[in-house]
Amino acid sequence: MQTSQPRSTPTKFSSSQPSVAHIVEHTLGCKWMLEVLRLIRAGINRPGAMTRATEGLTTKVLNERLSDLINFGVVEKIAYPEIPPRVEYKLTDFGDRFVDILDVVDNLEEYRQNRR
Repeated sequence: MQTSQPRSTPTKFSSSQPSVAHIVEHTLGCKWMLEVLRLIRAGINRPGAMTRATEGLTTKVLNERLSDLINFGVVEKIAYPEIPPRVEYKLTDFGDRFVDILDVVDNLEEYRQNRR
């Protein structure tokens, strides 16, 4: 069993990086994207644990959402050089700030519920 240092997948940043507005639109428009962010924020950061924690979330959809989040620079993938392989996802510095949107959405929902 190898026990060397984990390897983080570099975040892809380029001049064609989508705007924050585009990332927000894409994220809020996808129920699974919000759920994946909530899971990672709650400390559930391994793919198998994510699918087990969320009824209806398939491995295929999870991988697509994680790929989007990596490409947006919200999440980074950490691959541990072990056998069997272990992969975890964590929020980037940008991601830590980006998930504040979840608080705003949750607060707005709570406000709406209390107004009824």
